[in-house]
Amino acid sequence: MKTRVMILAAALFAMVSTSSVVVAEDTMYVPIPSYRVGPYAAGGTGYFGGILDYYNLLNSRGGIGGVKLIWSECETEYSVERGVECYKRLKDREGGAVFFDPLSVGISTALIETGRADKMPIIAVNHGKTAGQRGDIFPYYFMPGINTYDEHSIMVHYIGGLEGGMSNLKGKKIAMLFHGSPYGREAIDFMDSMCEKHGCSHEAIEVPHPGNEQQSQWLKIRKSKPDYVLLRGWGVMNPVAMQTAKRMGYPVSRLIGNIWSNSDEDVIPAGSAADGYQAITTHPAGTDFKVVQDIISDVYGAGNGDLQDKSRLGSVYWNLGVLAGVVHTEALRIAQERFGNRALTSSEARWGFENLTLTAARIEELGATGLVPELNLSCMDHVGGHLAKFQQWDASARQWNIVSDWIEGDVPLSQAIIDAGAEKYAADNGIERRPCDASNNDDDFDL
Repeated sequence: MKTRVMILAAALFAMVSTSSVVVAEDTMYVPIPSYRVGPYAAGGTGYFGGILDYYNLLNSRGGIGGVKLIWSECETEYSVERGVECYKRLKDREGGAVFFDPLSVGISTALIETGRADKMPIIAVNHGKTAGQRGDIFPYYFMPGINTYDEHSIMVHYIGGLEGGMSNLKGKKIAMLFHGSPYGREAIDFMDSMCEKHGCSHEAIEVPHPGNEQQSQWLKIRKSKPDYVLLRGWGVMNPVAMQTAKRMGYPVSRLIGNIWSNSDEDVIPAGSAADGYQAITTHPAGTDFKVVQDIISDVYGAGNGDLQDKSRLGSVYWNLGVLAGVVHTEALRIAQERFGNRALTSSEARWGFENLTLTAARIEELGATGLVPELNLSCMDHVGGHLAKFQQWDASARQWNIVSDWIEGDVPLSQAIIDAGAEKYAADNGIERRPCDASNNDDDFDL
């Protein structure tokens, strides 16, 4: 790993840009494939802003095992083509990246085989190609948190709870309004299976990218009269869905948002139309966490914060970015425990992600209790969480309120579909499974 390199700061609009901040003796390089412009900028600025603020907090404390993080940004605009181009431009910089987290199902899926060939971990926190959970077939693909099937089975279980029990789902109509992208389509077949299991009916309705026109979709919903509408949205699609639902007379309290439809930037633009809206979450909003207070005092206090609008500190997307920063850096720290406190290779970082465990005690040490969930990844489970809660928006108070305990996904149903998808992928692509139960598995990190 290259030594004496410059810490690189964020770029806003350039395809790739860098600036110097500090000189470090030893560093690890992380590409930041952000999207700060376009219809998905709220998610991109919040997520990547939280990541960079957490990286800066660790750097101010000496880095990870004495190794500081360096980075440079590349604007993807949530485009698969631009995201892949960013990967190619950045992966070999500064002696080589240690992982790549593009916050996009499309980009991360497009890079699965490239990542395998380059021995580069591709990270997709709380999303991704669901079959990628199987690390024996997808050794360089990681989705820490929850996968799409966890997410939707938890949403259906939550609806079951609202109806007084899962048996009461029989005969209910559930529509899913989904973003017209690989991310949006990922849940369609699984929702069919969930309703087949529980006796409900499922109708999937696509909203073309970016989703700022939904009149025809909501006319269809008004005609079919579903009991609930699941919102699998992203960006501008979400507030438009709430506003159109209210205009069509559909109760927003029965519009249930997924993990990418759960942010302040989704509900605030919708105004009073968002009042009572509910959404799944793996992490609460707010700033009442020690790690967040440390970022505010140590990073923003020193003038190194990423967000220009400080009112977004503690927002759902920014907090998710802090969570992702914890996941990234804990994986690197765990890898250092094995390989030594030095800059790591991407293969060594892969081992760290696969052996990532976040216990309640470790989360407390990080000052992230209540913000970051417990995780336990393994060779056969590159997700490691599988739990989520629900929150409801109070428009008058302009705040989210947690309204459920942790709910677990339908792991048996999910696992069966994941196994079938992963085995088919392996057969179609001539991939030989690696034995996750082999006694020398821990030594087999350079796959």
